[in-house]
Amino acid sequence: MTKRETDIASRLVAWQLEFGRRGLPWMTADPYRRWLSEVMLQQTQVSVVVEYFERFLKAFPTLEDLSAADEDSVMRLWAGLGYYSRARNLHACARMVVQEQGGQFPRRAEDLMKLPGIGRSTAGAIASFCFGEPSPILDGNVKRVFARMLCLEQPIDSTAAQKILWAHAQKLMPREQPGVYNQALMDLGAMICTKSAPQCERCPVRAFCKAFDKGLVDRYPLPKEKRKMPLVERVMLLYRSGEEVLLVHRAQKGVWQGLWSLPEAEAMPAEAVAAGDFSHRFTHYALHARVYRIDVRNRNASDIPAGKWISLRSFEEEAIPTPIRRFLQTQR
Repeated sequence: MTKRETDIASRLVAWQLEFGRRGLPWMTADPYRRWLSEVMLQQTQVSVVVEYFERFLKAFPTLEDLSAADEDSVMRLWAGLGYYSRARNLHACARMVVQEQGGQFPRRAEDLMKLPGIGRSTAGAIASFCFGEPSPILDGNVKRVFARMLCLEQPIDSTAAQKILWAHAQKLMPREQPGVYNQALMDLGAMICTKSAPQCERCPVRAFCKAFDKGLVDRYPLPKEKRKMPLVERVMLLYRSGEEVLLVHRAQKGVWQGLWSLPEAEAMPAEAVAAGDFSHRFTHYALHARVYRIDVRNRNASDIPAGKWISLRSFEEEAIPTPIRRFLQTQR
């Protein structure tokens, strides 16, 4: 490492030890807790994750407990956190580590990346925090820090930007105290180098930041390339029997795989009446669903889909997608 790179790393480590975040429940060298938190923190804010993390640990205090759980229990606890493929990969990873790794996470980032749902940044976090391996990370906060440090002229999530950012992350990665250094980058992005109103006067590495030097901090990182969001229309059916409604299990691949949702149809059945509609934005498309109610007298009728009946008064613990959950709350 050059003197400049060494100075950046040493300043970040010193800053983290004095000013960095403390007390988050996953700040430990336990790889199970670190892995669980890193997966939950993908695309999700810390304030939201804390509650889910503690609930998960209460239900599955060890990796073996999570491995032995059924999928529905895992999805039920994940419901509302979004990006449900994370939960499916989490469960698959737990089973693979228990069954094929003797319940022990690999210690190297390159081996961790072979497990379901563990990408390069998550692997680097686990390896550095738990095993002291000097492996870089590149979560959303760190991308922003580096984009400003470099005055990165490519949109932040473009392929070209990723290549530049990973190269920079690797170049700055110190061999000493890699976990403290990586935590410093996360904390810097969360506390100082924020998306809006960054507090540059408090930044320990502002002397190495090109955007600060040029007075262009607000310009970086460059926004993602805007793409037209496709709109997907769906017809959903609200089969109702008294105070209970029918949910079906989503076994097919998709964003709600493994969850319980309202049945879907190609068109509104003749006996149905409009019950409302809702919209929801996913990462790659927007959903608009029209919901039609069908009052059921005979639950065993041949035209009733296979599923389970749940009470509108007590469905909070079920593994239901957030937009479906919100819609059901309007039907009480």
